Amino acid sequence: MDVIKKLSLIGIVPVIALDKAEDASPLAGALCRGGLPCAEITFRTDAAEESIKIMHKEYPDMIIGAGTVLTAEQADRAIGAGASFIVSPGLNPEVVKHCTSKGYPIVPGCATPSEIELAMSLGLDTVKFFPAEAAGGIAMIKAMSAPYGKIKFMPTGGIGKDNLNDYLSFGKVFACGGSWMAAKNLINAGKYDEIEKITREAVSAMLDLKLHHIGINAGNEDAKSAADFFGAILGLDTRDAGISVWAGDKVEVMIDPIKGARGHIALSTNYVDRAVYHLTRRGMTFDLSTAKYDNAGNMTFVYAENEILGFAVHLLKKA
Repeated sequence: MDVIKKLSLIGIVPVIALDKAEDASPLAGALCRGGLPCAEITFRTDAAEESIKIMHKEYPDMIIGAGTVLTAEQADRAIGAGASFIVSPGLNPEVVKHCTSKGYPIVPGCATPSEIELAMSLGLDTVKFFPAEAAGGIAMIKAMSAPYGKIKFMPTGGIGKDNLNDYLSFGKVFACGGSWMAAKNLINAGKYDEIEKITREAVSAMLDLKLHHIGINAGNEDAKSAADFFGAILGLDTRDAGISVWAGDKVEVMIDPIKGARGHIALSTNYVDRAVYHLTRRGMTFDLSTAKYDNAGNMTFVYAENEILGFAVHLLKKA
């Protein structure tokens, strides 16, 4: 799996300027425990190169990028230290050419159609939209992206937990960069538990996993009466769906059970593919043979292999 695809599944890239290399290891640990095994370490400080080395050595599964790369020499140092990709605030053709000639994935900053066309002429199909909020936000990305169907964006700048999904819900945004989960004052104060908590909250805000409905296995004789019971006590209409009878959209009584000895639990999420990635890291496994996809190739439904007390679990994309 390539770097961009991995970043797309992770969804959020913490953008960090470290003043002291000794902060690199505990910070990486906090980010990984919080659910974001990636980071963009900016070359704005003298500690950047050493910080990348430490993170790469101690957390080899992390995807570490080098940000604010302004020269070919910085790009070489970053990759030599263990960076997996390069990010620049603007588009310098010489730096892009150097990186592509060496096989380094690079995501240069672009804020105008002319810059996007220059990136395309250099063979790129992923760019950073920076500074995102100041440059027009998601509305600007949508307007600019219309003529450039193959370009994917990583907006960075002014993005936080409250507007994260405004960006990620647009199919041409593959990930968002942000610094709110690892603010400099928290790093300098050594508050790694707080960084871990904020990171976990960021992942939760992105996925927004919710209980959607519960399915109960029954049979031809019991399904309708059970659905009518739940409909009566919850004030919901019932409907026959063939293989099941529904009470509203919250209780599904199965005539023909599909999975689960007792039934199933359905969880809704903003992004099924990202939820699969993050929940897999938490110990769940998924039966990808059950996955369904939309016309754009995005996963919309999948069953977990795990059962909970005889109930199967499946994810579905929010409407």
